[in-house]
Amino acid sequence: MKKLLLLILLITFQINAQVGVDTQGVPFNCDYNAYLFQYNDVYAIDLASGNSYNVATDVTPGNINAAAYNPADGFIWGSLSSPEKSIVRIGKNFETTTFYVDELPTSGRYIGDVSATGVYFLKGGGTTYYTIDLDPDSANYGEHIATLELPLNVSIHDWAFNAVDNKLYTVEKKTNILYRIDAETGAMESLGVVPILSGLNYTYGAVYFDASGRFYVSANQTGTIYVIRSVQDLDGTNTMDSNLFAYGPSSAQNDGARCPTAPVPQEDCTNGIDDDGDGLIDCEDPSCSGYAACPVIEAPTSGGNQGGLESNNRLSEQISKRNFNRAKSSYKFDKLTAKRFSKSDRYGKISTSKGGDFQLSDFIPLEVINENEAIESSPKDLINITNATDVYSVDYMRNNEAVASILLLKTDKGVYEHTKYICDRLLGAQLISVSTIEINEQKFIKSLIRNVDGNIEFVLSLSAKPINSNTNFGIESHWNLDKYESNVGFYNFQIWSNSLDDLYRLGEEVVRLLDVQKPITSYNNSTPPTVFVRKGTYHNGMLDLQIVNTNRSKAVTFDGGLRITETNDVEYVASTIDLNGDYITNVEVDAGNLFDIGFRIGDGVETPDDLFMSDGPWGYDAAAPSTNVINYTVQTNEAEFNDDEYAVERNINLKATTSEYIAAYRALTPKFNPIDLTVYNSFKLQAKGTGTLIVRLVKEGITDWETQYKTSIELTDDYNDYSLLFSEFQSSNGIALEANDITSIVFTMLAENGTEVTKEMTLEQLRFTTSSTLSVDPLTEVNGMNAVAIPNPMTSRTSVHFIAQSSETVELLVYNQVGRLVKQIPFTALQGKNEIELKRGNLSSGLYFCTIKSSHTNYKTTKLLMD
Repeated sequence: MKKLLLLILLITFQINAQVGVDTQGVPFNCDYNAYLFQYNDVYAIDLASGNSYNVATDVTPGNINAAAYNPADGFIWGSLSSPEKSIVRIGKNFETTTFYVDELPTSGRYIGDVSATGVYFLKGGGTTYYTIDLDPDSANYGEHIATLELPLNVSIHDWAFNAVDNKLYTVEKKTNILYRIDAETGAMESLGVVPILSGLNYTYGAVYFDASGRFYVSANQTGTIYVIRSVQDLDGTNTMDSNLFAYGPSSAQNDGARCPTAPVPQEDCTNGIDDDGDGLIDCEDPSCSGYAACPVIEAPTSGGNQGGLESNNRLSEQISKRNFNRAKSSYKFDKLTAKRFSKSDRYGKISTSKGGDFQLSDFIPLEVINENEAIESSPKDLINITNATDVYSVDYMRNNEAVASILLLKTDKGVYEHTKYICDRLLGAQLISVSTIEINEQKFIKSLIRNVDGNIEFVLSLSAKPINSNTNFGIESHWNLDKYESNVGFYNFQIWSNSLDDLYRLGEEVVRLLDVQKPITSYNNSTPPTVFVRKGTYHNGMLDLQIVNTNRSKAVTFDGGLRITETNDVEYVASTIDLNGDYITNVEVDAGNLFDIGFRIGDGVETPDDLFMSDGPWGYDAAAPSTNVINYTVQTNEAEFNDDEYAVERNINLKATTSEYIAAYRALTPKFNPIDLTVYNSFKLQAKGTGTLIVRLVKEGITDWETQYKTSIELTDDYNDYSLLFSEFQSSNGIALEANDITSIVFTMLAENGTEVTKEMTLEQLRFTTSSTLSVDPLTEVNGMNAVAIPNPMTSRTSVHFIAQSSETVELLVYNQVGRLVKQIPFTALQGKNEIELKRGNLSSGLYFCTIKSSHTNYKTTKLLMD
């Protein structure tokens, strides 16, 4: 059954017939596609997914409207703008035959469909409509039958026959009332307002039916496809079942045609199967919104304060430091205390400030999406670490939840180098669909993203640049950042919402507010990609990608630049990915070990798709005034990890002088998002260095840095393997560690006594494991440079056993988990075996580190647990 969903590749050449001369063509017959006509171009639409692709261009000299499938001959028919008073028959190969009908008006014919018996019902504005005989067996084939009148003048833009009851159906603009029409008599029946359309003000320029009597209604401005089920059973009083169905392309000067007896695959929503072949299962599919156990798409969106991270490797170090500083300072954006943004007297007016300069807030819409309030959420820490020179963002709130956001960034040299859809797909998010939205008769790219947390966001990006000696604005909107004009300043808008209708209203108002300050005189917008990566992951050197191929390309090229570590240069890679013309393809690309990669896939015909992915970054904290970093390098990890381990890729070496501290950190994700590590119980690494290393596991749920969970290990000049049980990580809050929201690991070295020292750490083979092995030294025979505490764990006292190479005075030094010296016991050692008694005294329970300080022997540090 799914094979039937594959769209047949159509030959896109044309042969225009002479007016009044019939040529033989090939009929469409009843295929699964819906066909959208815009001007004289034709697009095939898969209603199940909303995806479309161009199948023919310039099929006739005049524009085609009132398109309709004729069940009597299997062709698609339409009304032509030129020649006047003409209709056209279109075959499967887009050959055309033109018929002149003298009884038709010269223009304005944009509504049409054909009955099961081959009668074409054609209408423009007003109440008059025309019938034309399109039965190929009729002696009057192609001729006018009658001119009829409707009893009501309704504002409609398309109608379609339901094969179940042979009635016409249409939806009126503004009122959103569904009408049933008896085509033979013109009798009209109001069936009530379509619930899913209530409150909307769109033009419904393309409508379709399927074999079960489901009525599909497409909104021109947004491309949203709605479904009204079993319209033949409605009587105007019973409940109307309507819902979102898919997100298709916006359109203008358009009309739709589809065989009304062809089925449209439906998602079951409960069986865990991709029933309709669009790559989305159950609640992932927009058509399941509000059905079965699937929630209505009204989840809160991410706020503007978290947005704006750039989509390239150039700034990864600065961005990671920004995120680390937020984590270290326990920064949380508080929407309850955030400044409220309210409408001023200058809203929507030309700036009258000194010099006529405007503020970024002058471009922020208010009161267009019925928000309860708007709050300022500007991520000011993007300035100086990105190419933004000014930033302003607003979150639109309903019931204390963000339902939409606008992030506005001013740049002086080039476009802002981040878009949400470039980064997030390789971090656990999904690009459900990408198509167009129409604002001021201009097409902009819109995308539907499912975030890592499952929330849905509709996204629109556009940038405005001053032109014509700073007197006007020119608008640019592209999928690929390299399409924007370089070395000019932009006002960059990133708009996202949990509602496509709200996204449209916000985008429309942004454009209007720009036009108020400087009239918009040009648009330069690109088309969306037709082949794109829906989602992807990176693991152990492999990129696993799910590619959506809406135009059935056979293959795409893969071009990328990657860095194997944070401190390496970019390497360029290229390959070809075979798609076999399939709609959904899951592929694996061998990218090797990497830190980040930016790549492009494209078929060489349509807009390519760009993506950027970064692994969780390494970085260092040298914020202390006395700290000077001598060396910082990151190397690939050549060791192989077990399948049951969570690998923290790449090794580091950090060397610095300081009289305070030096720290390295490793985020587990690029945005410091939390990871649930509760399936593991220990953290392992191989390391060497100088002195005490404090290891912190940073939890998102802890707001006070000083209460983050930590333990310590003693580094030596030689590599040692360390295994740290989660139970060894302690917090001053006294609660055992629950590793359900770990964002990063921080490794800190302190300078003893505030004097300047050189500190160095080399950390390798980091991973979380399910090992239950204690990290305390085993109770084996004392030998060499080992020092062993017996008993261990201890309660009130223990003895530290060691072997002295010669007689000397030594010291037993005991450190707590933060590296503070808590006991110091002098001892006269004799050559051979020795033991030092250690009494607990007032030491609290926890992990301690015991070191024998000797002038002749470098004893290894032993760990001691106190119950």
